[in-house]
Amino acid sequence: MATENYIPDEKDLSILRLLQKDAKMSIRDISARINLSPTPTHERIKRMEKQGIIKEYTAVVDRKKVNKGMMVICMIALNVHNKKTAGKFIEEVGRLKEVVEFYNISGDFDFMLKILAPNMDEFHEFFVNKLSEIEGIGQTKSIFVMNSIKESVQII
Repeated sequence: MATENYIPDEKDLSILRLLQKDAKMSIRDISARINLSPTPTHERIKRMEKQGIIKEYTAVVDRKKVNKGMMVICMIALNVHNKKTAGKFIEEVGRLKEVVEFYNISGDFDFMLKILAPNMDEFHEFFVNKLSEIEGIGQTKSIFVMNSIKESVQII
């Protein structure tokens, strides 16, 4: 039930900034920081949830501490460009738990995947036995991330 033409005002943006930093922040704390009483603050949050501005609440996990220290950006070009091939590819890649981000892109490649794995052996196993088995892949290019300079879920 997203409303396309709703534009958050400055109070809404302040709420969003606070929730992006700490989604567990209480309504009372948020309302104190934005100088609005708790009831209208709560109503604003509920409205933004209902309209799809706030999509979900989640925990940001340190990937290295859960044995997902290797990050690979994989670019993929399909060998056939039609709706059926692309749809099947999107469906199959969407089911792969190792793929944590998945984008349709322009340029020399059609898709970009962010893949997490514990190490090179596990990535190789994933690449050979899962990803490369998907029909329609024409070309791949894997980029191994040496160090994360900036990672953020904050968009406002």
